[in-house]
Amino acid sequence: MKRIIAKRTLKEFWEKHPDCEQYLKTWYDIAWRADWRSPNDIKEAFATASIIADNRVVFNIRGNNYRLVVKFNYERQWAFIRFIGTHAEYDKINATTI
Repeated sequence: MKRIIAKRTLKEFWEKHPDCEQYLKTWYDIAWRADWRSPNDIKEAFATASIIADNRVVFNIRGNNYRLVVKFNYERQWAFIRFIGTHAEYDKINATTI
């Protein structure tokens, strides 16, 4: 991805939940280097990712303790971080509209 918006969101989260810092940094590094052109490309890198509506993908972080929702613009190679939270917090949102 040419652009991931916004890494600061991830950093602020791992400062509150240090047990997921390395997992989020690894996700960021993989995503930043990726040339994902479709959801299938993402599934090749992250087999447990869930493809949902409106070009959103849910990533399981640290053994599914945390969830990361990212909206992709494949054409422009942009990734928009829409949500990062615990599994319990994720259960309270609508990932397709957040």
